[in-house]
Amino acid sequence: MQPMRVGLFTEIYRPVINGVVASVEALASGLQARGHKVFCFAPSMPGSARSEGDVHRIPSLPLPVRTPYRLTLPLVSRRVNAVIKGLSVIHAHSPFVTGWMGMRYARRYGMPLVYTYHTQLEAYVHYVPFDANATRFAANRLTRTFANLADAVIAPTPAMAARLRELGVTVRIETVPTGIDVALFGAGRRREDVRERIGVRPEDRLLLAVGRLAKEKNLPLLFEALARTNDPSTKLVIAGDGPFRAELEQLARTLGVFERSRFLGFVSRQDLPDLYASADAFVMASTTETQGIVQAEALAAGTAVIAADAPQNRDVLGSAGLLVPPTAQAFADAFAQVPSLPEPARAAAARQAAKRFSIQDQIDRTLALYESLIRPARIA
Repeated sequence: MQPMRVGLFTEIYRPVINGVVASVEALASGLQARGHKVFCFAPSMPGSARSEGDVHRIPSLPLPVRTPYRLTLPLVSRRVNAVIKGLSVIHAHSPFVTGWMGMRYARRYGMPLVYTYHTQLEAYVHYVPFDANATRFAANRLTRTFANLADAVIAPTPAMAARLRELGVTVRIETVPTGIDVALFGAGRRREDVRERIGVRPEDRLLLAVGRLAKEKNLPLLFEALARTNDPSTKLVIAGDGPFRAELEQLARTLGVFERSRFLGFVSRQDLPDLYASADAFVMASTTETQGIVQAEALAAGTAVIAADAPQNRDVLGSAGLLVPPTAQAFADAFAQVPSLPEPARAAAARQAAKRFSIQDQIDRTLALYESLIRPARIA
């Protein structure tokens, strides 16, 4: 395969850290490791340089809502336009302004357009100060319209591929899970010093949640479940930060579980594997993910996983985790079943299940998709 020049158009990027950014970075590094040239086109962000090597920043303005996302201004210099013109394929990661820029350039220069469906936009209507039903309708229409303008759409789970069909997407859809560094997270080890540092004793039951603290993640359910356990040795540890943190801390106080809760804030990627492995269970209450990368990371670390029952969570976990109804009582009952010491056979099964999410497999399948779209274009 000849080296490609791949353009990744994303609405969010560093210094923000979330699932979309992690996915874009994993794809970029995987493609680069195979000898392909990758260029990222992202909105300018406070604290980011105007240009960072092959990351090209597009002018942007802050949005009038509480979000790290920005309003991209579709303006590029002649130098950046020349880079875009030389691409082999454009891969959009958003149906907003940056994604539409990618679509227009793909059509202008006759190159394939791939779109990865990262976000169920209808689950984020609370960020927009308009009628929820009207906003949900508009979000679904935007997803359908943009997806149908692409040459192919990538869905990270079969459930999300089915969801796109329900929305009226008729173009080619490929199911390609977002990859993780299986070796990195598989190297995580249970460490009592990690537990001690966050105030968790050897005999305590450590329940870990990892991710951005935002309303759509359904995190209040975990605190409500914790309050129902009435077990002082059960501790809920939250790794991550976000706009919902103050509300969650107040909720923990109101429910009387603040002393059993730990808010760690941002945790570096290098520290996450041992944190996962030091937990007695990883817990996720969200039903709005398209995949939930953190579930795969927890599996790779050999951690028991308890997740809200949703089609995409079933696709990720299969029989390697415990799926429960998204209610406080169901999670509380599951918390009570978590052993305080790891079970070797279960941990080994979890690590085996995580191998389905290797970056290598993601890159193999993505490159095959690119090549299948580029070849007809070359013949034409």
